[in-house]
Amino acid sequence: MFSLFTKREGSLLDRLKQSVAKTRTEIAARVEQLLTGNRPVDAELLHQLEAALLSADVGVRTTKEVLAALREQVNQHKLEDAAALKQELKRQVLKILEAPAAPPDGQPTAAPRVIFVVGVNGTGKTTTIGKLANRLKGEGARVVLCAADTFRAAAIEQLEVWARRAEVDLIKQKSGADPAAVVFDALSAACSRGADVVIVDTAGRLHTKSNLMAELEKMKRTAAKVVPGAPHDVLLVLDATTGQNGLNQAREFFSHAGVTGIVLTKLDGTAKGGIVVAIARELHLPIRFVGTGEKVDDLVPFDAQTYVNSLFD
Repeated sequence: MFSLFTKREGSLLDRLKQSVAKTRTEIAARVEQLLTGNRPVDAELLHQLEAALLSADVGVRTTKEVLAALREQVNQHKLEDAAALKQELKRQVLKILEAPAAPPDGQPTAAPRVIFVVGVNGTGKTTTIGKLANRLKGEGARVVLCAADTFRAAAIEQLEVWARRAEVDLIKQKSGADPAAVVFDALSAACSRGADVVIVDTAGRLHTKSNLMAELEKMKRTAAKVVPGAPHDVLLVLDATTGQNGLNQAREFFSHAGVTGIVLTKLDGTAKGGIVVAIARELHLPIRFVGTGEKVDDLVPFDAQTYVNSLFD
């Protein structure tokens, strides 16, 4: 069976490293300056390290938790020089990123597997769907796209473009149609065609609009009537350049939409990629994929170890 979240090809890991290069410059430059040589670990060093993490959008709560763990080990005389402190910092960040629940690969689900993709307008949601469809097709999956963002005609047109690029089927209705009806049609068609995956594009909902969240709930109920257990995944697309605002979006979608994972776009365009750590810590949500560019294959699986090494080494 195809693997949705676990593939870790070497070339893709290289591209993940490249996508965090700007974030690395922000964090690594300051951390290297602080934690190089035989500098003793004292209160001033920890204070400066805290400022470095905050400047990279790791977040107040997450930064305080990491610093508390470091101070505890310093007080126990386990971290007596800057080099040891750096290694423990890496370990603490890695522990946060690896803490969220493991992806659901390997668990039996009814076919087809249904993935809802949610997020506000402008995050790269529809583009991400096209890239994900291309990736799954490359792994041998039969993919159907569902154009359930019927509020904007441009969204349907954009998804058509990506469906052609990825060479996958698209189920759509006219602009203004009932999104739940489009979901019903798409899942029914996918079942009859023996598809493996249906990826549902949803309207770019602002989390403050309760009527749109209610519409999403209706779509989910409709999906479950056609395919038991659907949707099996709800992926939230976040723009990394929005920083802490992205974390606020994630909180709202998590509470209203049952998000199971994050796709982070535009990570290569921000020096504040520490938001990755904040999301994992505060929401216990795994980062599934990172967008690395505009091409159809510019979507790579997130790998915590690679991310941490890229930041600090």
